[in-house]
Amino acid sequence: MVGLGTICSVTINGIFLKAGIPVASRFGGVVETANGKPLRFVSLISYEGSSLILSKCSSEQDDRSLQGRGRGPRQDTRQLPGDPRGMSGQGEKLARTLEDRGIRGILLIGSPNKPLLEVPVGIDRAGIVIVGGLNPVAVLEEHGIATESKAMSTLFEYSHLVPFKGIMRSALSLAGTRALAA
Repeated sequence: MVGLGTICSVTINGIFLKAGIPVASRFGGVVETANGKPLRFVSLISYEGSSLILSKCSSEQDDRSLQGRGRGPRQDTRQLPGDPRGMSGQGEKLARTLEDRGIRGILLIGSPNKPLLEVPVGIDRAGIVIVGGLNPVAVLEEHGIATESKAMSTLFEYSHLVPFKGIMRSALSLAGTRALAA
């Protein structure tokens, strides 16, 4: 067994809140991509009054993480203040800082008062799309690699984490080798 720790999208909410940027969670859903670019949400479920977890939603033959097209298993849409004082500009700056530090969960930040991936936003709000933390695990499952998910119950030193992009490619390659041998 190998342990993978992923950063929950709610953690990103906390990072924004700590920076003084309130984030409102709106929906979870599946995003369609083409040529490595997100196009639109093809399904959405409101977080208001729901506990549904989306699974088995990506398309294996068009795995977007490897080929740049298909459907991502779960993305979350949230809203930031997009008022004339430029709060959404602060959100974009924070997103770049997170990216520079290896936290790559923010897919897109929209413009104030404009729909993002065909999802409307409130007045004086900007949309933000965050990748769900268990998406890498969903890809492994869909390639026949059994997983077990448990919420982390401890703090872990961030500097000890390593990107699992290479680990993911190795695991998928191993799964392909197993399938050929069977």
